[in-house]
Amino acid sequence: MGKTVAARIENTQGVELGGGTERPGSPSIGKDAGEVAATGKKGVAVTADPAAALASCDVAIDFTAPESSLQTLRAAAAKGTPVVVGTTGFSAEQRKEIAQVGKKISCVVAPNMSIGVNVLFKLVAEAARALGDAYDVEIVEAHHRFKKDAPSGTAVRVSEIIAAALGRNLDEVGVYGRKGIAPRAAKEIGIHTLRAGDIVGEHRVLFGGTGESFEIFHRAQSRETFANGSIRAAQWILEQPNGVYDMQDVLGLR
Repeated sequence: MGKTVAARIENTQGVELGGGTERPGSPSIGKDAGEVAATGKKGVAVTADPAAALASCDVAIDFTAPESSLQTLRAAAAKGTPVVVGTTGFSAEQRKEIAQVGKKISCVVAPNMSIGVNVLFKLVAEAARALGDAYDVEIVEAHHRFKKDAPSGTAVRVSEIIAAALGRNLDEVGVYGRKGIAPRAAKEIGIHTLRAGDIVGEHRVLFGGTGESFEIFHRAQSRETFANGSIRAAQWILEQPNGVYDMQDVLGLR
């Protein structure tokens, strides 16, 4: 994702690559960030220190892992730099820390930076409210074999949105896969995970009624869609007061 974001920055007017980070021990440390991203030399060295990378940046974009994203957020809070985070898999405690960081800087934290997926978020809420309890809800997500968190942050967010729209407690009605004799209970929200090959990202929401079914489906065909959304969020967050926002705010979908 870092390389993809850097490549999309190259093609976005008014935006320049100001820094780049990698995990400690990465062979990219010390190399030119533009050359690592195959966009040409930029005179910016890749570093393992977020604070050093932020020194020449107006905003940071982070697609890494929960703990490293928090390191970026801490460094950004110390410098007063806005941040866009596309990382998923944060724990409840980590989300509390993010909320505290939001008191010091402005940041967009979203499970999915795709514009299409964020439209899906709005559509599933409206569909759930309109269809109500008469329709069963099943969510199926598929990603590449290397994705670590399951279900995906996007699927989790979809389930949260639907539960809220239907007035349900997700902790009580969420069912993560089924096995054996497991008849479907009323008001369940099923969440199912697939991991295979190099699937970029697919999310299907099925509302099953008597005599008909209704589906909303999104497929990401390239990581560029996430990069484009994150750059749009980075441009937007520069003008916002301190706080934690998501892509619904960026796109005006509230």
